[in-house]
Amino acid sequence: MTSHYGADHEDFRKMVRTFLEREAVPHHDRWEKEGIVDRELWRKAGAAGLLGMDAPTEYGGGGEPDFRYPAVFTEELIRARVTVPGFVAHNDVVASYLAVRTTPEQRRRWLPGLCSGELVAAIAISEPDAGSNVADIRTTAVRDGDHYVLNGQKVFITNGENADLVLVAARTAPQRGGQGLSLFVVERGTAGFARGNRLEKLGWNASDTCELFFDGCRVPADNLVGKEHAGMAYLMTGLPRERLSIATVAVAACEQMLEDALAYARQRHAFGQAIGSFQHNRFQLATMDTEVTIARVFLDHCVTQINAGRLSAADAAKAKWWTTELQVEISNRAVQLHGGYGYLKESPISREWANSRVQTIYGGTTEIMKEMIGRSLGL
Repeated sequence: MTSHYGADHEDFRKMVRTFLEREAVPHHDRWEKEGIVDRELWRKAGAAGLLGMDAPTEYGGGGEPDFRYPAVFTEELIRARVTVPGFVAHNDVVASYLAVRTTPEQRRRWLPGLCSGELVAAIAISEPDAGSNVADIRTTAVRDGDHYVLNGQKVFITNGENADLVLVAARTAPQRGGQGLSLFVVERGTAGFARGNRLEKLGWNASDTCELFFDGCRVPADNLVGKEHAGMAYLMTGLPRERLSIATVAVAACEQMLEDALAYARQRHAFGQAIGSFQHNRFQLATMDTEVTIARVFLDHCVTQINAGRLSAADAAKAKWWTTELQVEISNRAVQLHGGYGYLKESPISREWANSRVQTIYGGTTEIMKEMIGRSLGL
């Protein structure tokens, strides 16, 4: 770790590490097989102060805006080899939106449960025909008295099965294109709201993922988040934090894989010597170490910027695409170094390889990130 973290952050790290070793690690293999994390973990995480860290204290949150605390949580999840996406979606996406975009009455209804773990949150943007281009969303929300009626389908929803609150992007003004979106909180048990089967994925198997269906789903008008038709603006404002969270996952995973690769290169022997002593492998590891160090330095810079309220959408895009592409590349090299053992499902490095692949896709694909950066250059 770098001097980016202070003594308070390191004390928090020790607490998180102890919590995960006690409450998550012993059960994680079972969760991977079942495709979902026990609800009890969410409640225990809430009791430990690991949920809603930046939410106001009067609603049970930590009242701590410093992004380094959720970053430490993410790094320790990676170190413990515990599934990450569900906590990122809950903490760094939904809870952050609801802490700043809601009315006092909405915050009283939702934030205490999100902070205690009694409520699990998901965000529903992606659709079968609308992924990277949010303006293509087809789910509609039509005002009917004191309700909105939602119709449509969402796909690839992290926490989709466990979620009690789903932040849904829907079209309220079809004629306005991307500027006609609104955000709604759809609660578990709402009539017309249904979940599809659990989706089997290549990696992050313990992170429950499914489709969501809205068929004449009547959502109270009081569940509109912020202003009508302002959803796109809210999403664009919130995406830099989400992308920085994904970059945090990527850098932590790169550091863990490098550590694993170095340990293996020292203890595995071929032709009478450690495989790390061969020039090719030594150069590969030297390259990996350099690239991971650069990724860490830029990530720390971006965290400093978000804490100061200065992180630009372009810099968040740079961090997201570069670190996640590096994660994929590091995982490929690490598996190659491990040889046949790296290809076994029981090998930690094979899990890291499988988990890495989606990182360049969700939260905005690498191609979309480069498009955003190009536009920021006036191109």
